Amino acid sequence: MSEAVHTLEGWYCLHDFRAIDWNIWKSLTAQERQRAEDELYSLLGKYQQTEDQKQGSTAFYSIVGQKADFVFMHLRETLEELNELETEFNKSLFAQTTVPTFSYVSIVELGGYMAKPGVDPMEDPELVARLKPTLPKARHLCFYPMDKRREGSDNWYMLSVEERRNFMRSHGMIGRNYAGKIKQIITGSIGLDDWEWGVTLFADDALQFKKIVHEMRFDETSARFGEFGDFYVGNLLDQQKMEAMLRL
Repeated sequence: MSEAVHTLEGWYCLHDFRAIDWNIWKSLTAQERQRAEDELYSLLGKYQQTEDQKQGSTAFYSIVGQKADFVFMHLRETLEELNELETEFNKSLFAQTTVPTFSYVSIVELGGYMAKPGVDPMEDPELVARLKPTLPKARHLCFYPMDKRREGSDNWYMLSVEERRNFMRSHGMIGRNYAGKIKQIITGSIGLDDWEWGVTLFADDALQFKKIVHEMRFDETSARFGEFGDFYVGNLLDQQKMEAMLRL
């Protein structure tokens, strides 16, 4: 049996993708649409307060293409808090004009090798900042789920710890080339959702998403062992941009 790698976990994560049912939105009266927007902006204000208090973080982005219209990415201390966020939003009038298109549940994850010997990871400010991060407010977001392949000689989970470490070391070197261009949040989802990891990338230049994923395709780690789900890409939303999106 191959040895399992120890991981470090931080905040729980929910990606909540929604499409707007424009027929329902248009059927509302002007007063109802205003109430729906006010409820949405009130919730966004609450999410910002949570972030200011360093008790979680939320990113809000539009989605380009037909997979969704927008996404909330929530980080919170517990699964219960994520559940409460969903329920509170679903009770809003604005939510009644949306259709859930995809969701993803995971938890912020780092390799256990990052912990300093004899030091509690939650007492290490650098690790805490990565396990419980404030989500960037970059112009663009890219999200995709992924697995490690488990087929024949390309079974990631049958490799030794040293083999896996060497593969990930070369893989990580590519990522370091994009430092300052892309911020990456890796969330683990084994036992939590259908894939094994969720990858969320933030950048001010969306072209960097294409460049890093293309380059990593040629790395042996991805070429032999990577299995990828759908990609979602979008643009940062704020109240002004959301008002423009909803304006009839």
